[in-house]
Amino acid sequence: MRFSDLLLPLTVAIALSACSATTRNRSGAIIVAAVGDIMMGTDYPDESTLPPDDAKGIFEEVAPILRSADLTVGNLEGALIDGGVTKKCRSNPPRCFAFRMPTRYAARLSEAGFDAMNLANNHFYDFGAQGEESSRLALDEQNVSYAGGIGGAARLVINDRNISIIGFAPNAARHNDINDLDMTGKIVASEKQRADLIVVFFHGGAEGGDKIRVIKGSEFHLGENRGDLVAFAHTAIDAGADLVVGSGPHVPRGLEIYKDRLIAYSLGNFATWKMMNLGGFRALAPILEVALDVDGRFIDGRIYSATQVPPGRPRLDPTNAAFNLMRDLSNEDFGYNAPLFAADGGILPNDSKELNMTAQGTI
Repeated sequence: MRFSDLLLPLTVAIALSACSATTRNRSGAIIVAAVGDIMMGTDYPDESTLPPDDAKGIFEEVAPILRSADLTVGNLEGALIDGGVTKKCRSNPPRCFAFRMPTRYAARLSEAGFDAMNLANNHFYDFGAQGEESSRLALDEQNVSYAGGIGGAARLVINDRNISIIGFAPNAARHNDINDLDMTGKIVASEKQRADLIVVFFHGGAEGGDKIRVIKGSEFHLGENRGDLVAFAHTAIDAGADLVVGSGPHVPRGLEIYKDRLIAYSLGNFATWKMMNLGGFRALAPILEVALDVDGRFIDGRIYSATQVPPGRPRLDPTNAAFNLMRDLSNEDFGYNAPLFAADGGILPNDSKELNMTAQGTI
């Protein structure tokens, strides 16, 4: 019998008890909603892979959840640019993973409720410096902040609090390097001098439908070091980060609590129109909601389960597949460092004395 087979019923039972018996104080809290990869269709190499009606309504079913948070963030996979040339692919390939979204699609992000986007990933530079500049201008026009590049951060004032979002990726020439732990600590510590709360958004980890587990040590994809994600996340929190959120594997992964801070190791795909494989776990599109107290500690949260309906529109999922997977992975990968999970999708800190006392007598 696996350790998780013993732990999971106990964890769920105590989480349910905690949810019903305890009212978590959210007074003064910042509510953050986070999702994974977003690619709203590409017109490269032609317009056949663009969604109808300029992608209007692509987020329609999930937008109320996104808009309800104080801060909503996601990972933008690709460039917002009208035209432009990529050096990434051979001329007119049948299937090229270079993503070019029309600049007018930036409006879909603001309409859905996104306040900031992570640009630190392996597709943001698909159309070079021109695509980078065009993307930033398009987001600026929609008042959507962005994190990406070397040393920079998205800085917002929400409820009279200074919040910074810092992006990291393996692409060291263009972004804060997920593999440079010493520099990671310095970047976060420096930003902490001006910010009340810091959200770190990383793009890393091996890719694929079976890459659902968080492993010890570095992960590789096509020969590229995609980061030692546990060491990276812990380094960021040691330096002052209050929430660490990841994407990159294209599948959801587990959650860990470290020093009263929450880490989401991958939120998978969220809205990836036509060009992404949506088989199996890759279709899952969770929305993570997190409440942080005035000091950045994790109060409570929720995983809203959604799934991408082909060719890539997120819809709420009554089977709660994303929540169930992330609950199981959290317990299997992190044991007592996982949060507590309630049957309704809620997540709670793992500081329950009842959990520890019961576990000691049971396991």
